[in-house]
Amino acid sequence: MADTMQFDLVSPERKLASGQASAVRIPGADGDLTAMPDHAPVVTTLRPGILSVDMDSGTEEFAVTGGFAQITAEGATVLADEALPLAEATAEFLAERIATAEAARDGAEGALLDEAAKRTADLEALRDAL
Repeated sequence: MADTMQFDLVSPERKLASGQASAVRIPGADGDLTAMPDHAPVVTTLRPGILSVDMDSGTEEFAVTGGFAQITAEGATVLADEALPLAEATAEFLAERIATAEAARDGAEGALLDEAAKRTADLEALRDAL
């Protein structure tokens, strides 16, 4: 059994992390899970929460609002809708993002309203998870 696996965390804006990890704790939509080397193949959706990665340099934590995770025996790749280092997810930062999302929701109709409402709910869930 290998001691580490490849880990990548990517959002639409940037690659947030890449390297060898011994464990990745993922906030899955159906419950939290920990991916480790030689894990059985799984694809899961993410819920808003904290993603934690044990790397040689220590544990890194990220706030995610949703997305997908693909886990194989060789590694884990997380494609996050939105992600940022946990230290950047301050109460003030999230309050600003929620206010912006609420303003977008209030002016939206139809499918755009559904998308804006989901974004608002995801940000509120992330705030509550912290």
